[in-house]
Amino acid sequence: MTRPAVDAPDLRARVRVMGTRIDRVNWEEAIARMARWADRGEARTVCICNVHSVVTSLWNRALRGAIDGADLATPDGWPVAAVLRAKGARGQQRISGPDLMARYLEHAARVGTPLYFYGGTPETLDRLGSELIRRYPSLRISGMESPPFRPLTAEEGAAARARINASGARVLFVSLGCPKQEVWMADQADRVQAVKVGVGAAFDFLAGTVNRAPLAMQRLGLEWLHRLLTDPRRLWNRYLTTNALFVFYLVGVLLVFPAARAVRRVFPKRDETGA
Repeated sequence: MTRPAVDAPDLRARVRVMGTRIDRVNWEEAIARMARWADRGEARTVCICNVHSVVTSLWNRALRGAIDGADLATPDGWPVAAVLRAKGARGQQRISGPDLMARYLEHAARVGTPLYFYGGTPETLDRLGSELIRRYPSLRISGMESPPFRPLTAEEGAAARARINASGARVLFVSLGCPKQEVWMADQADRVQAVKVGVGAAFDFLAGTVNRAPLAMQRLGLEWLHRLLTDPRRLWNRYLTTNALFVFYLVGVLLVFPAARAVRRVFPKRDETGA
């Protein structure tokens, strides 16, 4: 299926964060785009970009290509949204994976959009399915699938695509973790006929198998700290590396770059004629 020219990613509406293109978009626009694509039955890709994915894309070319090639790349987390605001996107909101999924589920339940859930463990999917039915009784779930935690063979990959396409799902939520989910969605770009949305740990949060940070910590941009404290053995190295690099970058964006621009305005460079 060929993507129509309308609704193609508008690069002018994107801001580079450590070289990765992130969309200037609010909640209403994000949900509206997904709903429009789903109504048309289009194959689209939505990436949710937090500090970890942005920093990892510096050395992971496949991840960088997946985000830059996505139809929508949202800023997840206060630091990423702050960079967009500093670069001219006034009032930029944080568009996180779990919240985007929850908001879209409400819309899908109202209009009857069929959904597919790909990723997580069988236990997580069992609990997620029960919770979704409880919260959204009219939600249309076309399928739930827990792929093996290893690279799929060509035959397994083709079979998974066939199941998803045959289900009639218009939106596919993918919970494989970064960068696996972004690269997988890019590989399936036009082969899976659905709006593919990488939502990270959203399945676990909504299923209740992992506790999300309190709302106060989310609003202060400290959700990463909550996750680190609850799972330090797995996450300490990631946050030590990626968060530290992003802090240096953020200081440059918020302090050094504006100061440099101010100096250039006060002391503009002379042109070649010396005027």
